Amino acid sequence: MSRLKQIREQQNLTQEELSEKSGISVRTIQRIEAGTLPKGHTLKMLSRSLEIQQSALQAKDGIVETKTMTENDNAITADIVTADFSKIKLINLSSVLFVVLPPLNILAPILLSSLFKQKNEITKQIISVQILWTILAPIVFMLGIFLKLESSFTLVLMITIVLSNIVIILINAAGIDSKKNLLIKLNFSII
Repeated sequence: MSRLKQIREQQNLTQEELSEKSGISVRTIQRIEAGTLPKGHTLKMLSRSLEIQQSALQAKDGIVETKTMTENDNAITADIVTADFSKIKLINLSSVLFVVLPPLNILAPILLSSLFKQKNEITKQIISVQILWTILAPIVFMLGIFLKLESSFTLVLMITIVLSNIVIILINAAGIDSKKNLLIKLNFSII
């Protein structure tokens, strides 16, 4: 599958919609998706309309993950990295095995992302979410203890904290399947 087709489908665009958005004819888009490399004005207009770097459309085979361009100090930037979403999903789900052992729920995704060579924005966010949860979980637990409510409240609080992480992991797994992105993520990266 061509890079253009991968990126276009990730952004849920038809060839006709991309044609309207970029000003490039449908026939030209079809030729590029059939294997012709875009050049010059065509390359510039496609990369601008898809909000990606031009090099992403000229790269060789592989799976593409695009990060939408954002304005930062009047400069537009974008990250294009290779990503295998089945491996990313496995990296995300590896945290479920260790939700009751907080340091391991961070180490498992780190080790798997290194093993699978999936060091990209999505895996960084998976690890960042786990780090934040690992920091906040004991704080919430201690606050619950200091409230000195019923003894059964402590058990309910512990179960709620663990289940909250499981829910976050499962929601993100669903997001990776359907949208090729995390549904619960931070606006910043801890790592």
